[in-house]
Amino acid sequence: MSEPPSRLRRVLRAVAVDAGLLRRRRDYRLLVAGQFVSLAGSQLTFVAVPFQTFQITRSSLAVGLLGVAEFAPILVLALVGGALADAFDRRRLVALAEGGAAVVALVLVGNALLPEPHLWVLYVSAALMAAFTALRRPPLDALVPQLVERDELKASAAIDFLAGNVAMVAGPALAGALIALTGLEVTYAIDAATFVVSLLALRAMRTPPPAPDAPAPSWRSVVEGVRYAGSRQELLGTYLVDMNAMFFGMPLALFPALAERYGGAGVLGVMYAAPAAGAVVAALASGWTRHVHRHGRAVALAAAGWGVAIVGFGFADALWLALVCLAVAGAMDSISGLFRSTIWNSTIPVHLRGRLAGIEMLSWSSGPTLGGAEAGAVAALAGLRAAVVSGGVLCVAGTAVLVAALPRFWSYDARLPVEGRPPPAHGPAPAPP
Repeated sequence: MSEPPSRLRRVLRAVAVDAGLLRRRRDYRLLVAGQFVSLAGSQLTFVAVPFQTFQITRSSLAVGLLGVAEFAPILVLALVGGALADAFDRRRLVALAEGGAAVVALVLVGNALLPEPHLWVLYVSAALMAAFTALRRPPLDALVPQLVERDELKASAAIDFLAGNVAMVAGPALAGALIALTGLEVTYAIDAATFVVSLLALRAMRTPPPAPDAPAPSWRSVVEGVRYAGSRQELLGTYLVDMNAMFFGMPLALFPALAERYGGAGVLGVMYAAPAAGAVVAALASGWTRHVHRHGRAVALAAAGWGVAIVGFGFADALWLALVCLAVAGAMDSISGLFRSTIWNSTIPVHLRGRLAGIEMLSWSSGPTLGGAEAGAVAALAGLRAAVVSGGVLCVAGTAVLVAALPRFWSYDARLPVEGRPPPAHGPAPAPP
């Protein structure tokens, strides 16, 4: 009589995320908790700024141009942030960037309190938020391999995606309710307050100092990271496949206009939250990924799945069906992201980790930021549905082209030796006393 429950428990253990990692690694636990609160707060602004822009302009193209404003500082600073992460204390760099973002959130509060808020403040604030993100993410991503053992990297990737996507479900859903019930100024103010929690968690952490022979930030060190990335098809594939998928298949700039058809701000928050909800489900059931070794193939198939789901979203006429398609897309993105992160963390040498994290940030941020302008322009010329559906189709087609062009990415197998792969770690580096 006890065999079926035992079999069920074995199945659940096989697919469940390894939450025990949070118990075993104190500093990793603090990092995840602080960044969860910070990200949930940032999602409030992520929804509020496009909403306010559309409210002022009534233009999806104007919303899409927020992405252009964000991309410029990311392009300039992501590689710089990566070089800084390899030379200085990564925890302190993250804290400085979080403090800067908190100040920008307070500026948005002041602008929202004006009788006629300024549109230019929204664009400048979006650019500054992106700049601080560009300085924060490379040291943040480079911290994780120092806080867990190498054989825990896939589990940490699953936890990071789970925590991040739970925050991206709760934050937008809360944003829609706050905007509708309390106004934009309160929404921005709560975002500013969440940075305090993150800063306290960072202060409590004990992290390894930079290596004594770490290279000083320089153009030469940046070029070294770019050359290394360019020499590895398995890395190039992760970057280019994700850029293609997000550029063509991420219609976030169209959400404010689409939400008006279904009910306004409250629906807008749910639409932003739907992909993350699907990603949460995928991350919770990510235990099966331990048995997958052809990581490049998994990234490509998941990216194509994202495109198919976006096509379905474009054709959906009912809100519930649109949300289901967005959730499926989010699940595909979560799977792709988990395997991309595992490839990065298990193949990149420690001394290049910060600089390559900067390149990674360019790959996953350039698509959504520039893709918003692309989607807004197509919508202005051909309509909302054409913009969404064509983007999903191009996502699938682009993935196929990239797979054909990068055969070593498609055939990448984590069980086989790779030139330059770092040797197995014996645990996280010791923290300073």
